Amino acid sequence: MSNLPATTPVADLVRWAKMRWRIEDDYRELKHGLGLDHFEGRTWRGWHHHVTLVTAAQAFLTLRRLDPKVPMPA
Repeated sequence: MSNLPATTPVADLVRWAKMRWRIEDDYRELKHGLGLDHFEGRTWRGWHHHVTLVTAAQAFLTLRRLDPKVPMPA
């Protein structure tokens, strides 16, 4: 099932498998929650601006999610 060495601990395999889910979830949030796929402009500058702002918003949300001091909504 994997090309990793047979001596790889199961905990590492599980962690890497969950990492794939996290990446897919982040991409879904970028597209649907933050509007990555909503750009309809025609210039490179406009597209670059849009992607930069969406990426900054994703970074902000990720940092908030990882901050233990931020209260999470119920």
